[in-house]
Formats: sequence, C-alpha cells, structure tokens
Amino acid sequence: MKDFDIEERVNRAVRNFEAGYNCAQSVFLAYSDVFELEMETAKKMSVSFGGGVGRMREVCGTVSAMAMLAGFKYPVQDITDQEARTKNYAMVQKMADIFKEKNETIICRRLLPPEDAAATTPAPAARTQEYYQKRPCKKYIEDSARIAGRMLKGELD
Repeated sequence: MKDFDIEERVNRAVRNFEAGYNCAQSVFLAYSDVFELEMETAKKMSVSFGGGVGRMREVCGTVSAMAMLAGFKYPVQDITDQEARTKNYAMVQKMADIFKEKNETIICRRLLPPEDAAATTPAPAARTQEYYQKRPCKKYIEDSARIAGRMLKGELD
C-alpha cells in the first residue's frame, strides 16, 4: 500500500464531489490508487452506493465507501476465515461509530435536509451552485475521507 497524506486525500474527495461524482465515489476514488485500482474500475465499483445506496437514502454513501476501503485493507481471502471476517466487520463498525459520533447517524435521509431526504427517485438532482450550497454532503465526505485515511494508516486498530 502506498503512502499518502490524509488531508490531501480529504481535499481530493471534496474536489471529486464538486466535479460531479456522488458521495460514495468521492471518498472511494480519493483512495483507490492506494490499492492500485484502475480509476474506471473504482468508479464502477462505487457508483451504486451514492445517495444512500441507489438514491434510496439508506446508509450514507460515504459510509459505504469507508466499508469498501476496509475490504481492501482487511480482506477476507478465505471464506472460512472467521477471524479475518471479524476483523473486517469490527473495523467497519468502528468507522461507522466514529461517523455517528460526529453526525448522530449513518442514515442518508436523516443527514439530509427534509426536502432532499424525501427525494428517492432514481434521477439525481442537477449539480448546480444552489445544490452545492444547500447540501451538507461535503461535510460528510470530509468526515468519511478523514476516518478512512486514519483506518488505512492503521490509526484505528
């Protein structure tokens, strides 16, 4: 795993969001090169988790991105390896708990303003200046990118 600066990756995640990537992609893509993932593969892997998984407003996409990154840091190579699976799940739960401490929940619809939380149609909202100004997603992207960076550096073990 290659070395990285956490704050630079947090900034990269925010830039990803401002460029039009969804919340899950923004965080996941900020770290995908650490595991030598091709950008196109990383985009495809993470796209469906945006908007609380397929815009259903369930688990925040940034939390899903952290979980995906944990799978690369703490993989389960052998399906019978319960110790590895436990280590992976424990890390996912630890990161989710840190996110919850900061934001009270990991559920997208509770993190968004009520008018946005109700929008669960598959069509995403247009990315306008107004969209970025009223959306709290940038904060959640920053939080998750920072938490993921700490996990990847082994600071949460």
